Amino acid sequence: MKESEPVFEVSSVEQERQAFRARQGRRSVLISIASTFVLAAAIVLTLHFAPGWPRVQQTFFSPEYFVQSFPYVLDGLWLNVRVLIYSLIGTAIFGTLLAVVRISKSPVLFPLRILAQAYTTIMRGIPMLVVLYIIGFGIPGLEIFGRIPIAVLGTIAVTMSYSAYIAEVLRAGFQDVSPQQRASARSLGLTSGQTVRLIIIPQALRKIAPALMNDFIAMQKDVGLISTLGAIDAVRAAQVQVALTFNFTPYIVASILFILMSVPFIILNDWYTAKLREREQSGGMV
Repeated sequence: MKESEPVFEVSSVEQERQAFRARQGRRSVLISIASTFVLAAAIVLTLHFAPGWPRVQQTFFSPEYFVQSFPYVLDGLWLNVRVLIYSLIGTAIFGTLLAVVRISKSPVLFPLRILAQAYTTIMRGIPMLVVLYIIGFGIPGLEIFGRIPIAVLGTIAVTMSYSAYIAEVLRAGFQDVSPQQRASARSLGLTSGQTVRLIIIPQALRKIAPALMNDFIAMQKDVGLISTLGAIDAVRAAQVQVALTFNFTPYIVASILFILMSVPFIILNDWYTAKLREREQSGGMV
């Protein structure tokens, strides 16, 4: 017959510690709830007793104009989403190529390394709005490609600007991987390209994922700048509604839609960052 496993009794000292932790946890929750209600009440009272609050409420938070402008702003948001998807794909490809070229040691790629370094330095120094103007009005001015849709020009501008940032994040991640990893891979017979593709990139991506996610969230917001080229996106649709109604509530509608689009990725980024920190503190591999 199988012997019964020994039962370990919890000591009285450990029981007291567990009870103390439980009390502290409940106390922290109650204090958090109370402080949240106090802050919310302070904000509500401050707004309620502000002399100009009724006018601001009608100008920025009108339920009537919110419902009226919502379909138009939502329709414009789909253009932002499409531009974001294509820009994300283009940035991932172009940024990775720039990073791989910059970390390459091949003498054949020396001219490309110089160009990649110059590109990332220049593009990170030019404001996104200026890049949009240069691409949006400069390329059509050449009259080489004929008429180009504004959404395509905006996608090119966003891709060119953010590829420089993504390339530097990737390069830092690649160089952060231990040189012994590369040496071990080469000793096993892997080529330089296989080492980068199978060993360096997977390890680097795990470390720089939070930084990449932050750049992606920033890209979501900057995609709204394509409205400066005349594209009818969420921001431009809100501007049109403001011009028609002389009410600023459509801007609040656009802001809420952009926030709703960003929140899932912000939560995912926070969760993954906390997970990485927990694994590092516990001594596990990242």
